[in-house]
Parts: sequence; structure tokens; C-alpha cells
Amino acid sequence: MSVWTWLKPNERNLRVWQLALLVAMLGLWHLASRDVQLAFFVGEPVAVLGRVWSWFMPFSLPPSALFEEGLAGNADIYLHLGTTLLETVLAFVIGTGLGLFGGLWLALAPTVSAILDPYIKAANSMPRVILAPIFALWFGLGIWSKVALAVTLVFFVVFFNVYQGVKEVSPVVLANARMLGANQRQLLRTVYLPSATSWVFSSLHTSVGLAFVGAVVGEYLGSARGVGYLILQAEGTFDVNTVFAGIVVLTAFALVLDGIVGRMEKRLMKWQPRSGETEKL
Repeated sequence: MSVWTWLKPNERNLRVWQLALLVAMLGLWHLASRDVQLAFFVGEPVAVLGRVWSWFMPFSLPPSALFEEGLAGNADIYLHLGTTLLETVLAFVIGTGLGLFGGLWLALAPTVSAILDPYIKAANSMPRVILAPIFALWFGLGIWSKVALAVTLVFFVVFFNVYQGVKEVSPVVLANARMLGANQRQLLRTVYLPSATSWVFSSLHTSVGLAFVGAVVGEYLGSARGVGYLILQAEGTFDVNTVFAGIVVLTAFALVLDGIVGRMEKRLMKWQPRSGETEKL
């Protein structure tokens, strides 16, 4: 076996290639940060890692270090992170539930769908960020204004995927089910929902990131807690390392939530053949 054959990307060494790409990106970032002027804008990876470490391991630092510029409030990172995660999870669950219900309802009610079609398109086309001040006025500066903003981002992604998934149901399958005596409730449980399931999970992977976006943007526009609030404070003092540290933390937890969705998908979609199995068939 030649060296190139062993190094060529495949299923066995895919993780190695992914890790190598990450190391290469961090190496380039580190080299770029050696320039002091450039480091002011792009930060330093070592300093970013140190900031994350100081947030989650404050007791590993000397007491005086906890009060250095950019490290204040380390003990509160769990409070800020918990607030952002709570907003994200609530928005994800509520937005997904509303999108699932709305998509099923309008897909199975063509008359209502035709009436509401221009309003749904208009609401989807509107930049939802402009609703943040309205939600802050309605719900205050607590978590619910952030949840409401994030729900508007999650809802439409799930809604359109569910709507399309139900519309994609084979008319032959529907005709056969009706011929066997299936009523509307049985059709919903045994035909429509299984057809829409794969569309739902494809939308959930996108919805996780959008739920984080809504929560963080809401914290930017008015909040006293949350990782978005920490990033905003760091931007006000031109502390780019803390900004990147906040981004790293948010990205890590977004990947964790996306992984949970992926595990749920594998568990609930066992009946669906994998791509490799499809090719063999």
C-alpha cells in the first residue's frame, strides 16, 4: 500500500483529516497573530483559549488574576451560559412545536393555506431582527423577549420543511391507505408524519443554530445576562480575545445540541436506509 493510498481521505482516516484541518487553521491564525497590529483585529488563539479556561476554571488562577481586564465576572460564566442555553432550548422547543403543528395543519387544509399564503410569505420575508424592540416592549428585557425573537427564526424553517414533507407524500400510498379503510387520523399517524419526519430532522439541524442566533441577538439588543451580553461588553472595550472566546463557547454548545438532535434522528429514523445501503440496493 502506497503512502498516498493511506493518506487519501476515506472513512477510516476522515477524523484525522478533520483534525489536521483544524490544526492547520489554528496554526495560520497563530502565525497571523504574531503581527501586533493584526492581532488587535483577529485576536490570539492562545489568549482566546486562556480566556475560555479562565471562565470555566477560575480556581486554577491566582486571586489577583480574576480581576484583570477582561477576566472580571469569571465566576458568573455559568449564569450567563445557563441563561443563553435556557433561551435557546425554549426557543428551539417552542419554535419546533409551532412549526410542526402549523406545517401539518396548512398542508392538510388547502383552503386555509391558500388564504394565508401571502401573509406567511410576507412574514417570512420580513427581517425578524426588527421585531426585537417590539418583543422587548411586550415581554420586557428578561429571557422571554429573546425566546420570542428566536422562535420567529426557528418556526419558519420547521414550518416550510414540514409543509413540503406532507405535500411530498405519494398519492399512490394515500390511495392504497384509503382503500384499506384508513381514516384521517390513521393517515396522519401512519402516512403523513413518517413522510415528514426526515424533512423535520433536516430542518432541526438548521434550527439549532438559528435558536442560538436569536438568543444572542436578543441579548445584544438589551440584556444584563447571557453570553451575548458578555461579547457585547468585550466589544465595548475592544477586547477581541474575549469576543472570540464567547464565539468558541457558543459554537461548542451549538455542536453539542446538534449532536443530540443527530442521535435522536438516528434513533427515530432506523427504518430509513443509509446512503451506502441504498446504493447496494
